[in-house]
Amino acid sequence: MFLDTFVSAQLDGDIATVGISAVAVEQLTDLVFIDLPEVGKTLAVGDVFGEVESVKAVSELFSPVSGEVIEVNSSVADDLGILSEDPYKKGWLMKIKIGDVGKVDNMMDQSAYDKQCASEGH
Repeated sequence: MFLDTFVSAQLDGDIATVGISAVAVEQLTDLVFIDLPEVGKTLAVGDVFGEVESVKAVSELFSPVSGEVIEVNSSVADDLGILSEDPYKKGWLMKIKIGDVGKVDNMMDQSAYDKQCASEGH
C-alpha cells in the first residue's frame, strides 16, 4: 500500500486502487465535494487527478502511479460519508492500470506511513 498524507494506493498486480488516506479525512473533516477523473484518462505520477473540498479547504489530489484510469467509484461522490466510514475499502476513488509496475518501488508501505504520521503528529 502506498500512502502519503492525502493519497493511498493498494496494489494488486498491475492495478492500483487509489483513495484518500484516513489522515486526510480526519484533517479535512466535514467533506462537501469531491471531483474525480473520467475513465480513460491517462495519468503520470504527480498529476492532479481531482480535488476534495471540505468546509476548511480545497485540496488537490495527486496520482501516486502512472497509468490509465479504468474505473471510478462514483458512489463516493454521491455519499462523501463513505470516506469517513471506510476510506481504504468502500471509499476508494479510482482504479488505475499501471503502465510500468517496476516504477512503484518508491511507494511507502503501511509501517513507514504510520511512522511518518507519528513524526508529524497525526
